[in-house]
Amino acid sequence: MPSSPPRRTPRRTPRRTRRFAWFTRHPQLTRALALGTTFVVAAGMGGAFGMWHLICRGNRCPSIAVLESYQPKQTSKLYAVDGRFVAELGLERRTLVGIGDIPKVVRDAFVITEDKRFYSHAGIDWFRIPGSVVSNLRAGYFKEGFSTITMQLARNIFPEHLSREKSLIRKIKEARVARDIERRYSKDKILELYLNQINLGSGAYGVETASQRYFGKHVADLNVAEAATLAAMPKAPGRYNPRRFPERAVQRRNTIVELMRRSGAIGDADASLAKAYPLQLARRVESGDVAPYFVEWVRQQLEKKFGARLYDEGLKVYTSLDLDIQTAADRALEAQLRAIEGGKYGKWTHTTYEQYLARSADRDDAASAESPYIQGAVVVVDPRTGAVRAMVGGRDFDDSKFNRATQALRQPGSTFKPIVYATAIQSGRTPATVIEDVPVSVPQVDGSLWTPQNYDMKFEGAMTMRHGLAQSRNLVAIRMGMELGEQAVIDEARRFGITTPIPPYPSIFIGSADVYPLELIGSYSTFANLGSRVAPNAILRVENQEGEVLWAPRPARTQVLSPGEAWLMVSMMKDVVLRGTAAGSVWGAGFRVPSGGKTGTTNDGADVWYVGYTADLVAGVWMGFDKPRKIMANAQGGRLAAPAFTQLMMEVYRRKPTPPDWPRPESVVVAAACGANGFYQEYFLAGTESDNGCGGISPDVFHIPTAADSAAIRPNATGRPTPGVLPNAKGKAKADTANPFKIPD
Repeated sequence: MPSSPPRRTPRRTPRRTRRFAWFTRHPQLTRALALGTTFVVAAGMGGAFGMWHLICRGNRCPSIAVLESYQPKQTSKLYAVDGRFVAELGLERRTLVGIGDIPKVVRDAFVITEDKRFYSHAGIDWFRIPGSVVSNLRAGYFKEGFSTITMQLARNIFPEHLSREKSLIRKIKEARVARDIERRYSKDKILELYLNQINLGSGAYGVETASQRYFGKHVADLNVAEAATLAAMPKAPGRYNPRRFPERAVQRRNTIVELMRRSGAIGDADASLAKAYPLQLARRVESGDVAPYFVEWVRQQLEKKFGARLYDEGLKVYTSLDLDIQTAADRALEAQLRAIEGGKYGKWTHTTYEQYLARSADRDDAASAESPYIQGAVVVVDPRTGAVRAMVGGRDFDDSKFNRATQALRQPGSTFKPIVYATAIQSGRTPATVIEDVPVSVPQVDGSLWTPQNYDMKFEGAMTMRHGLAQSRNLVAIRMGMELGEQAVIDEARRFGITTPIPPYPSIFIGSADVYPLELIGSYSTFANLGSRVAPNAILRVENQEGEVLWAPRPARTQVLSPGEAWLMVSMMKDVVLRGTAAGSVWGAGFRVPSGGKTGTTNDGADVWYVGYTADLVAGVWMGFDKPRKIMANAQGGRLAAPAFTQLMMEVYRRKPTPPDWPRPESVVVAAACGANGFYQEYFLAGTESDNGCGGISPDVFHIPTAADSAAIRPNATGRPTPGVLPNAKGKAKADTANPFKIPD
């Protein structure tokens, strides 16, 4: 039987051939599709051509003729009290440099990163357009543009005509203006304009300003790594800011270094060195990036006075800022906040600043008004002149530009009590006046009773005003305030410089009414300056470029207390430091400069304060969350805020002469008061000595009052003593020769 012939495997038609076979079988439809496609493409090109020529009709596109005389606006400059440069004030802070002063490595870094075909195109990179179109079609929205350096320059110079809105019309306008620029100017001139205009974060515009801001050197001195760091930022200045996100900035820098190596701009060895180069940023003081909250506060004042001139005319502004004190304030506040977050004062259950930064590093950063981490504020004032020497309005100006020193309304807690006691002193009461530390109930509008408590939930009975202030007894302040009346205390607060609303309720006596920290801290200049309050101020004078003085504001001065009244308050507030609520954190921590102060803690520990002063400086510290909530268990001003004050002042007075103690005015006399351990010395305004609670007994021994003396009052069985300074055992009036700040043996 003959065998069957072998089967022949049919040859498969190639896929490409099969793909085109359809067109062969349908020639008429193919011709129709071809004609239709040609028509659509032609129509699209015609529309684009028409839009290209019509889009700038009616002066809708800017004229590049202005570039012939173009000069960026000149920023005003701020200087510290010693003449050192602080900051520039302007919408765009820049220093112009010529293309010859910009090294090739910087030019290459920007060109390779932003527009690698810059030197070969005529303003539009046609090779980038198809990729951009595909990317946008896939995304379903205008995701990616095709901007060249020239197009970016057009947008930066003419923002009023070319917005940053992502749209096709805007891109065509940019392209038109870019082509006009390329026809008139050389590539080097275009690049020079671009490198002086580009936004590089932290308020720095242009490579020279950015180089000074981040590295503390001229752009001509930058190395490969530093040049690549700057070139990383135009894409997202905030996201790649090396101060805020150093790790992200280094990663982006190294990517750019690799692009430079592949393009041949640098060799392999230079690339390796640049990638390994550590990120070395200039100190903020050296770079002008210092005291941002103070600078912004001053800028707002200057803008009200000078308007647009501030940003156009290059004014010279001399301020009260002390850079050394500012640095100490920054350091002290951040160190204490990190100690709190680190668990030094108990378990920390909230988001830390570092945790927040780690989370925000994964997304584009944007300045916010409310932060989830604990914040703080510090103000330092010269009480003699009102000059603000330092201001910290928050932990991170880039993250939150809200100034907690000047804009935040916070309850002052017990830091308001000195105003109550000052009102009492003015009414004729004395440090020896006895007040009952016992419960009180005040009817409310809704029929309920307000029953305030002391911090320790205890009541100690009769005590002097001196002891009540030193130990911050709430009920003593409330009972004294109720004797004086709400309106009397409100009027006194106004004289102290508090402008915020103060409702006439008894709770204001323990600091329930919101205040601005700057106003509260500034009010303590009344004590430090022995009665005269000087409103906080920051601007010494403003000059034009020719040196002519345009403005030299005079500080506002108000006499609030007499020298004797203020001295008595200083004496009482020294006890807060020596044996009161701040003793452990201030005196006990080693700060031995004569000082007074007051701690403050609000309901549920949401705000903690310490405001203290010497004869030549007032310093206040506030801590809390932007959205008020309990800081931690056992949060107290003396425990959390006062250590920051101590660190700040100890650093300041290591470089600064120690001021003398306050001299006792002639209107203040020494007389006997009656304490738990017998008679003791107390200070009185002449004529008020009888209000001391003692009988008419002349003791032989005097001593500086202690907590035990004023904590419990001896019964008075024989009436009031004779006014005047009681004699000592030798029959002579006891002179006030001892330093009352010294703790008795």
